[in-house]
Amino acid sequence: MATFLNTSKINFLLDELIQTAKEELILISPFLKFNDRMQELLHDKGGQRLEVNIVYGKQELQPNETKWLAEQKHIKTSFCKNLHAKCYLNENHCIITSMNLYDFSQVNNNEMGVSFSKTQDKLLYNGAYEEAQRLLRISGENKPAVPASEQHQEWSKLTTAKLAEHLGKSSNEIFGLLLKEGYLEMIKGSYELTEKGRKVAGGEKRISKYGGAPYFLWNKPKPKQ
Repeated sequence: MATFLNTSKINFLLDELIQTAKEELILISPFLKFNDRMQELLHDKGGQRLEVNIVYGKQELQPNETKWLAEQKHIKTSFCKNLHAKCYLNENHCIITSMNLYDFSQVNNNEMGVSFSKTQDKLLYNGAYEEAQRLLRISGENKPAVPASEQHQEWSKLTTAKLAEHLGKSSNEIFGLLLKEGYLEMIKGSYELTEKGRKVAGGEKRISKYGGAPYFLWNKPKPKQ
C-alpha cells in the first residue's frame, strides 16, 4: 500500500532506499546538489555490484557536483531535456515526490510524496519503473568532466568514505584503523569520536538535519615526505 510522506519522511526513506539497494538504483531529479551524507551513501555503493543511474534536467551543474560525479566511476549520469519528474527507486521500493535531490530542498522546503514497494503495489511499482527506464533511454549519458581549475583542488575535510578512497582502503578497514588508533570508540554499538580523534585527526561528528545516521569528517592526511 502506498504511504504518504512529508519532508522528513521523504529524507528518511530516501536514505534507506539508497542504503538497501542491492541490484539497481535510479535517481531522477531535475536539480542536483549533494550534501556530505548523500555523497557518502552513494560513494559507498562503489564497492558493490550495483548499477547506479542518475538522471537530471539542468545542464549547468554546480562545480562541486561536476567534480564529485566525475570521480564516481560506478555512477552513470544522464541529461534529460525538459525533465520535471522527481522519482527515486531501487529494485524493491520507489518514492515519487516534489523534492529535488538538492540539499536546500531537503532541509528548507515543505515537500510531499508517496512511497510504495514492488511486493505490495506491483502494478504501481512496475509503472514507475517502466517510466524511469524510458527516461533513461531518451536521456543522453553525460559523465561530467572535471574543470581544469578544479582538478588539483584539495578538500579541507574528508568523509570516512573519502578518506578510505584516498588511502586505497575500504570504509570498514578505515573504521577499524580509527578504532585501533583511538580516534573512535564503540559505545553501545555505535561509533563515537574521541578527544584524540578531535585533536589529532581533526575529527568532526556531524548530525544530518534531515535524518539518517551521523557521519564523520577528518583532516586529509599530509603526503609523506
